[in-house]
Amino acid sequence: MAYNQEPLAETPVIKFNGQDYNSLLDRCLSTGLPFEDETFPAEISSIGLQLVQGKNLSSLRWMRPKDILEGKSEPHFILEGASRFDIQQGKAGDCWFLAALGSLTQNLQQLQKILMDQSFSHQYAGIFRFRFWQCGQWVEVVVDDRLPVLNKECLFVHPRKNNQEFWPCLLEKAYAKFHGSYVNLHYGFLPDALVDLTGGVVTSINPNSIPSDLVMMVKTAVKTGSLMACGTLADPTGEARRMENGLVTQHAYTVTGAERIQYGRGWEDLIRLWNPWGHTEWIGRWSDRSPEWQKIRSQHKRLLYKDKEDGEFWMSCQDFQDNFFCLYICNQCPISLNHRNMPHERWSQMMFKNRATPGNTAEGPLRDMQYIFSVPESMEHDNVITSFNVMPQNLKAKGEFPLTFEVFKVDPQFQPFWKRLPSTFFSQFRNAIEGVVFKTKRNLTKYFSLNPGTYVVVISAYREEVEFLLRILLKMPDGDRNLDSNLNLTPLKASLPESDSQESIFHKYSQQGLYIDATQLQNLLNQEFLKGTSGDTFSLDECRSIVALMDLNTNGRLEEEEFARLWGRLVNCQSVFQIIQKRSGVFLGLDLWKAMTDTDFLAGTSISNELLDLMILRYSDNSGRVSFPSLVCFLLRLEAMAKTFQNLSKDGIGLYLTKMEWMNLVMYN
Repeated sequence: MAYNQEPLAETPVIKFNGQDYNSLLDRCLSTGLPFEDETFPAEISSIGLQLVQGKNLSSLRWMRPKDILEGKSEPHFILEGASRFDIQQGKAGDCWFLAALGSLTQNLQQLQKILMDQSFSHQYAGIFRFRFWQCGQWVEVVVDDRLPVLNKECLFVHPRKNNQEFWPCLLEKAYAKFHGSYVNLHYGFLPDALVDLTGGVVTSINPNSIPSDLVMMVKTAVKTGSLMACGTLADPTGEARRMENGLVTQHAYTVTGAERIQYGRGWEDLIRLWNPWGHTEWIGRWSDRSPEWQKIRSQHKRLLYKDKEDGEFWMSCQDFQDNFFCLYICNQCPISLNHRNMPHERWSQMMFKNRATPGNTAEGPLRDMQYIFSVPESMEHDNVITSFNVMPQNLKAKGEFPLTFEVFKVDPQFQPFWKRLPSTFFSQFRNAIEGVVFKTKRNLTKYFSLNPGTYVVVISAYREEVEFLLRILLKMPDGDRNLDSNLNLTPLKASLPESDSQESIFHKYSQQGLYIDATQLQNLLNQEFLKGTSGDTFSLDECRSIVALMDLNTNGRLEEEEFARLWGRLVNCQSVFQIIQKRSGVFLGLDLWKAMTDTDFLAGTSISNELLDLMILRYSDNSGRVSFPSLVCFLLRLEAMAKTFQNLSKDGIGLYLTKMEWMNLVMYN
């Protein structure tokens, strides 16, 4: 079940093919020999016969950048910053990757994660490295800088004229190695590239179904650092073909901006696109040389207009909607392209990596994998997103996504079955919840509009074992906060007052400085740990329970030494709660296992999955949320009961209690 797996944290970078960049670099520098990658050799096998059919292979060479330039100038990795205009597509049909890359150049922080600091001067040894995201982890791919050259021209991405920047060529080579060969980049899916370059979540939009302002939508997406790309419809021939209006069929473009300008007595909505070919532009209204530019204010023309053969052009939003079938937007968390509420959205995310194994169909749902989640409050449409990403080696069937899944609402009578829903659930509730889905070769995303309640994701593999990453994203309430604020459903203080020591706080609330009872503890906890009195506060019953758990002298109150022990645990609980809540915006019952493993005073304590199921039911509310007071009670009680067993057990396996000992234990502690 989902809650029995730890949500993915920051993981070490995986070395593709086990190749360590630093070790290889040191070896090349010590020997003085430039790197030659044996795992992606300078051979036809690394290209693929389909891409060189009909060509004179006798003139095919693998050359390093300095040899390609023939000494006329020095090669550069990046010169005066990386730009989409450094990219020019070659003979591979990988516009889907290059359009995503062109958008990435507008987010320099994200781009730097891919490119890192490299050059052809400092410690040059013919070796370069790049990083791509795959199933929740960053993978570092090492390549040498030998590029395939045919008739003195780069076969694939090549530097533009008068441009000696080779980062796009080398990055494309690394991506080809990542996928097995250049031919495997020949036609693909934009969302796959967007995810590989960012690890983000893709939103798919039909331009013709956008109900509100497209210009504002694009501007909003740019503001959030989103990647944007779009595609034209396929040609009946199955090939990319230049149409009379200058656009190319079955081709990917980068969306680079949008503006609303005054035109005549009205307004015109424009959108700006870039073609990875580096040329071949739109020639309709608002293209580089169209007469519309002569009829607008000079300041608008000065800011927007340029007549260059660089692949970038403006067109009206209406023409965009008429000619493009899909707009993809990728960000670290989903965004709604509605400028009125988008900046205030908060999302909770759960990530689970696993393997799905196909079984006998007669086994039905008993063989399927199940992940349970809760929708806490009623939100607007598309408030839940499920996103799957599968490993490339699981893609043997062309064009067929190797997983299938359904989402069901869990009736209250089945909610005690947190570990696994019984077969009777599926015999009674056969209707899966409908949603809007789009899938590619390696990614599948589905949007749902769900009412509050408990739901289950049921996953099946078609024919072979599939390694996958599942992300469940829940739109959270409190939409009036800005993006930089945390969603504090429990209004926990950021930190405890540094000026107040534990001793001074004890004396501030204690009875004549001698002890603290449950009522005084309630006042202390709600004043010192929580913001104000609204939200989830410590109840008197919870405080009575805490006193009983920490009461070593069994006198119904906490003396200063006992309070000091409690205080250290409360500070630890606060830190654990804040870290988990900050990650997703809300603390759910599914997070109790993570909280337990991260709590210092519970080191070495473990519980069964069955008991964890019961604890989720015991300490979470009907929306699946856990408050800070509930977390404190759970962690303190778990420690007390584990230590009680340890003290009473003679063999560490079992214990014997008299009836009175049992009653004293369970009724007070």
